[in-house]
Amino acid sequence: MKYSLFTLAMMAALLLYCCTNPSSSNMDKEITPLSGSAVAIDDTTVDGLIVYYPQFGRLDLVCGTMPDKQDTSVIFCAEAAFTHELLDTFAHSNIDGDHVSGGKRYQGARCEDNSGAFAWFGDTTWEFVHGEYGELLDSVAAAGGMGFGQAVIIHGGESIRPLWREKYDTDGSAVNQYRALCEKDGRLCIVDSRDQVEYSTFVALLERLAPTHALYLDMGAGWNHSWWRDGQGKVHEIHPAADKSRYCTNWITFYK
Repeated sequence: MKYSLFTLAMMAALLLYCCTNPSSSNMDKEITPLSGSAVAIDDTTVDGLIVYYPQFGRLDLVCGTMPDKQDTSVIFCAEAAFTHELLDTFAHSNIDGDHVSGGKRYQGARCEDNSGAFAWFGDTTWEFVHGEYGELLDSVAAAGGMGFGQAVIIHGGESIRPLWREKYDTDGSAVNQYRALCEKDGRLCIVDSRDQVEYSTFVALLERLAPTHALYLDMGAGWNHSWWRDGQGKVHEIHPAADKSRYCTNWITFYK
């Protein structure tokens, strides 16, 4: 088959554009919900990670009882702050760290692992903090929002060293499926490891994803029980409930 010089020149220009245009990169692709779902899912940008982007209208930290799957306004929920002890009755003092739920601040248990916090101000703004976060919780409570403390993984694009749980990697007890609340390209998302990995491996995968901020979310059998809702209203469990799920105390909850 013969081509004119003009056609060959156009083909060469098109090939050069596709190879150099950043928008053609998988890392920069637009993530859109599937089938009208309020949750967009990206499981291809970084092999080993599953990223959930809730298309939410508001957030809260639900405490005491996990959000009901019959509440169709809930589109995603997952355990957030650590639970201090395995108690059969709920108390805000059993959530690790002070926290804000429904615009009200509560005193939680002391937790040395909490190195920062996340807060949502009840409008369209949120904040990730590395370090002391008492003033942040005061501000977010006054704004009618929510917030909780956790272990900081990445802040302002920089990985926090030493890594939380790093000491456990040497004896294998840190092998788990991990989860983080992240800000990526100006959007909030929940990032899960696809498989059981060492914590340091999960951090390395997050570094490849390159979120601006990443905050650990409580995991482990029972605490990893979580779910999201598709465009048809069907609930999808990410991890099934387990016996210890009855001890869970708080959930970051995304609403339509």
